[in-house]
Amino acid sequence: MKIEQQIMAAAQAAVKALYGQEVPEKMVQIQKTRSEFEGSLTIVVFPFVKMARKSPEQTGQELGEYLVQNCEAISKYNVVKGFLNLSIADEAWLSMLKDIDADEHYGERIADENSPLVMIEYSSPNTNKPLHLGHVRNNLLGWSLAQIMEANGNKVVKTNIVNDRGIHICKSMLAWLKYGNGETPESSGKKGDHLIGDYYVAFDKHYREEIKELMAQGMDEEKAKQEAPLIKEAHEMLVKWEQNDPEVRALWEKMNNWVYAGFDETYKKMGVSFDKIYYESQTYLKGKAKVEEGLAKGLFERHEDNSVWADLTNEGLDQKLLLRSDGTSVYMTQDIGTAEMRFQDYPIDKMIYVVGNEQNYHFQVLSILLDRLGFKWGKELTHFSYGMVELPNGKMKSREGTVVDADDLMALMVEDAYKTSMELGKFDDMTEEERREIARIVGMGALKYFILKVDARKNMLFNPEESIDFNGNTGPFIQYTYARIRSILRKAEAEGLKPAAAQVALAEKEVELVQKMNEFGAAVEQAGKDYSPSGIANYCYELTKVFNQFYHDYSILNESDEQKKAIRLMLAKNVAKIIKNGMSLLGIEVPERM
Repeated sequence: MKIEQQIMAAAQAAVKALYGQEVPEKMVQIQKTRSEFEGSLTIVVFPFVKMARKSPEQTGQELGEYLVQNCEAISKYNVVKGFLNLSIADEAWLSMLKDIDADEHYGERIADENSPLVMIEYSSPNTNKPLHLGHVRNNLLGWSLAQIMEANGNKVVKTNIVNDRGIHICKSMLAWLKYGNGETPESSGKKGDHLIGDYYVAFDKHYREEIKELMAQGMDEEKAKQEAPLIKEAHEMLVKWEQNDPEVRALWEKMNNWVYAGFDETYKKMGVSFDKIYYESQTYLKGKAKVEEGLAKGLFERHEDNSVWADLTNEGLDQKLLLRSDGTSVYMTQDIGTAEMRFQDYPIDKMIYVVGNEQNYHFQVLSILLDRLGFKWGKELTHFSYGMVELPNGKMKSREGTVVDADDLMALMVEDAYKTSMELGKFDDMTEEERREIARIVGMGALKYFILKVDARKNMLFNPEESIDFNGNTGPFIQYTYARIRSILRKAEAEGLKPAAAQVALAEKEVELVQKMNEFGAAVEQAGKDYSPSGIANYCYELTKVFNQFYHDYSILNESDEQKKAIRLMLAKNVAKIIKNGMSLLGIEVPERM
């Protein structure tokens, strides 16, 4: 039983024995003792003062006396105003260290057949351009959230909805037909998603020129935008696509497949994947059918122009368009269709959408509509809303070709990690192959950690230079500490030394390390409740700091006392294990050497 659980049970027993009252667990507030006071854990006394009919200090004294007498984990206590500070017995810390050591995934819960099924949607790319910096944050958050929900004992399905149809896709297709001369990923040496992205940019360039020309002939801008030949052709192509025109569909399929091959490469480099991918081209008709079904049941209404709307005024919102007058669907309709398909595929208990905060209203409406349509998780769907990410040199604009490309960014990070490691002399005794692999792990770790350590709800500025730093709150600092511990353990093994929980009194910094490791379970649980990868990132940093303070003050391999050496090796081994498991929840690898 964990120390907190022992103290919780003992405190409940103390209140009953001393004051004749049964108290629930939530009334017993246990927290870490403040650094200026003696003790490791503190009980807040104020909730029991009325029952005791004594001052907070007297109540604390009585509870402290009882706990020292009746709870083996507690060696002594002190009372500061309404706070009962408890010192933990060495045996209890050693017992906790053994528990941590015995469990390869200490602090995490394993799902079973009765665990709830959580579906997490992330990525949601368009097939007219490559993934960019905004997608990087989305994918890293989605992947990490999936690992955290799994570590909290949920079954998890990771899904992606690909926006593979619509006018923006036709723009790239049309530009390729007009200006491409049959160019392919093979003939150009470009990734498929980059190639198609170039034609999306080309469409915009030529379209702007046409608008300019029409305006020079005296047409106003709004009219020129509608009358430009290119946009008219793109709309004609969309109509043909909707009518299943074989030529248009064949071109659409060919170009989309180029993009998917490019996406797969990017996802692999990023270290993310999906259990199931949905495509809007397959879901939008289902969405239309579901809206028609809702219309027949009187859930929605048809206006005079034949458009279909949902009246949300009773929910404090406005009217929401679901089908246009020409019968075509909107994004909301597609999301309803995707929900329908997912509900048929999986017995979902909870649905989490990882989408930027500019879509907050959209998901508020979607939740109401899905609930109306009878989806059991509709009302409780979670929109994991995150802020925008920018580079120091400004925002991104896809159509103008000034997007911060995900592939370029990842390549830059790996190259920077290589250069920095070379400059610091960390690669001196390695082969070139080892250097490249460690640069990949460190560069990607720096990128992921820098993005995930920030509260997801906030807008953030990503600075590549700041992220690759071997000191401070960065991925490389944590990775380097892990590699250092692994080096110590390899040396110990070569000397025939083994980690062991010897019966010795633990020093203050050693106790602090056990206590910090024990907090991993609470950090995982809180990150699951808050949907917060940043909580895990900050825990990993805190644990790494505590280890480095311990390592600075105490020798491990040069310790003359064999029992102390054995227990310090055990501490180091388990810190490494928890760092590895914690960073894995962020999708970050840790190198065995650096």
